[in-house]
Amino acid sequence: MPPKTPKGSARRGSVTSTNGRRRSPEPRLAPLGTEIQRFGTLRLAPIALESTARSESCRLLNVILADSMILYALYKKHHWLVAGPTFYQLHLLFDKHAEEQNEIVDLLAERVQSLGGIAVGDPRHAAELTTIERPPNGSEDVPAMIHRLLDAHEAIIEKVRDAIDRTEKSGDWGSNDLLMGDVLRRNELQTWFVASHVVDLPLVEA
Repeated sequence: MPPKTPKGSARRGSVTSTNGRRRSPEPRLAPLGTEIQRFGTLRLAPIALESTARSESCRLLNVILADSMILYALYKKHHWLVAGPTFYQLHLLFDKHAEEQNEIVDLLAERVQSLGGIAVGDPRHAAELTTIERPPNGSEDVPAMIHRLLDAHEAIIEKVRDAIDRTEKSGDWGSNDLLMGDVLRRNELQTWFVASHVVDLPLVEA
C-alpha cells in the first residue's frame, strides 16, 4: 500500500521535469487584481499614428462603447418585457437590434485595443461612463420603451458625430471609417425602424 501524501504537499498527478520544475495538470490560479495595463493608458502600437491621436480616439471610442453596451442591454430588456398587440413584431425587432449593437460593441472594443488602449469590458464600468438614463427595473409600456430607445440612439449618434470630426482632424482614419461606416449608419437605421412604430396612422382608411 503506497504511503499517504501529507496535506499541503505536491499536487496530485504532478511530475518533476529535467530542469527541476514541477509540472502539474492542475489549474494554476493567478492572484486577482493585478493589472498589467491600467484603463486610460496606452501601450506601444506601431501603426504610424501619434500617441496623442491614439489617446484621444481611445477616450472617444470608449464613451461610445459604454453607451453601446447599455443600449444592447436596453434592447434585450425590452425584447423580454415588451407586451401588447405589437408584441411579436417588436419582440423580434428588439432582439435583432440587440445583436447588431453587440456587433458594434465588439468592433469598438477591438479598435480601442488596436490603438494600444484598454477597452471598457465590464458592464458595471460601462454604467459608470454612460450618459444614457437608467430605466426602471420593472416593465414599461411600449411607447415609453420606444421613447427610451430613441433617446439612447440620439445620445450615441451625437457622440459619434463629434468623434467623426475629431478623428478626421487627428488623421485616425481607421476609427473614422469605423464610426461613420458601422456605428453611425447602423444607429441611424435602427432609429428609423424604431421610430416608425410610433407613427399614428390607421392600418386601413375608414
